Amino acid sequence: MLPSNSKVLAQKVKKCLLTLAHHHNASHVGGALSIADVLSVLYSRILKYDTSHPKWEERDRLLYSKGHACTALYAVLKEVGFYTDAALQTFTQNGSLFTSHVNHKVAGVELSTGSLGHALSVACGMALAGKRKKTDWHVYTIVSDGELNEGSNWEAILFAPHHELNNMTLIVDFNKIQSFGTIKEVLDLDPLKDKFNSFGWDTIEIDGHNHSEIYEALRKDTIHGSKPRVVIAHTVKGKGVDFMENQLAWHYKSPNKEQLESAIGQINQQK
Repeated sequence: MLPSNSKVLAQKVKKCLLTLAHHHNASHVGGALSIADVLSVLYSRILKYDTSHPKWEERDRLLYSKGHACTALYAVLKEVGFYTDAALQTFTQNGSLFTSHVNHKVAGVELSTGSLGHALSVACGMALAGKRKKTDWHVYTIVSDGELNEGSNWEAILFAPHHELNNMTLIVDFNKIQSFGTIKEVLDLDPLKDKFNSFGWDTIEIDGHNHSEIYEALRKDTIHGSKPRVVIAHTVKGKGVDFMENQLAWHYKSPNKEQLESAIGQINQQK
């Protein structure tokens, strides 16, 4: 059953993804924690979907481009009822649909991702098709900040305003750490808001862990005019676990038993 509010869902999602990372020796737990609050608001308060009919034509579409941080998406889909915990426990096993990068064969997943820079272009195609069919569903896309190094994203960022795709929203998980260092060290994105504004987007910056700010930024009824919307969500890699926060190592590591117990204890204390 869907939790009663986004904060309850977020707590469940964070504990689930931490447990998955531990039991299956999975990495990218820092990036999964940075986006867990955004996903929880989307699935509890924003997205239109039906867990019993994953391909329902009137559903909103969510494309999760940072497919390496798959544990966060798998966790939220499980918690809202797309599949059972027993199914998720096959994660990374031979023959499982729950692969270590997001797999479109999992119920609720629109696109296999992990090869970075693809999902936003696909989202533009979906949004353009939606406008031409005169549908009222909305297309959301989540990208990582390091992923914006990919040139294909900037082609899509040019495409969306040109075609007035106001039925799509891009969310940037701006946790400021990518695989080999900080964003500023590897390839600086600043001034990111100014870049999107200059490309013709309706640009909003938020605290990506403040559920009220996330909700207000993602509401479809606040989109006016012809511009697509981009929400730059300032987040913290490893958010909510003190020894993981802002630590590059947790792009790759999985928690051992003691670290898992400490992390879950910290998540349980959050309100």
